[in-house]
Amino acid sequence: MFLAAYMRSFKLVFHSFLPAIIWWLVVLVLMCTPGKDLPELGFWAELINLDKILHVTVFGLMAFLFMLPIAARQNANSKQLKQAFIKIAICTAVWGLTTEFIQEFFVPGRTFDLLDFAADAVGGLLAYFLGKKYLLNK
Repeated sequence: MFLAAYMRSFKLVFHSFLPAIIWWLVVLVLMCTPGKDLPELGFWAELINLDKILHVTVFGLMAFLFMLPIAARQNANSKQLKQAFIKIAICTAVWGLTTEFIQEFFVPGRTFDLLDFAADAVGGLLAYFLGKKYLLNK
């Protein structure tokens, strides 16, 4: 009886994280795409640092998607949610650093870029502030 209730609860929790998990997999595929398969961005894209904007957006969205189901928990108070959100932001930065090492050592035509990692961390940080502003109960 306890196991059945636990499994129903796990299914609900897993289901609520499914969009974030799918986006995490999309990010993994994008970060592991060989360099020769990436499109040339061109002068204008380099001028506005489109690559860094994409990193901030992709990793920020990933962090925010992981924050959504946590914010929906009925029994969490504001302090617990803030702590969970900052942990997600930190995990996002760590994942960004991990993808840079994966690119350096395992993906042909890709290299470690400290500024990409910084953009990933900024994305997680922006998601933290957006989550704090829009997802916390006022």
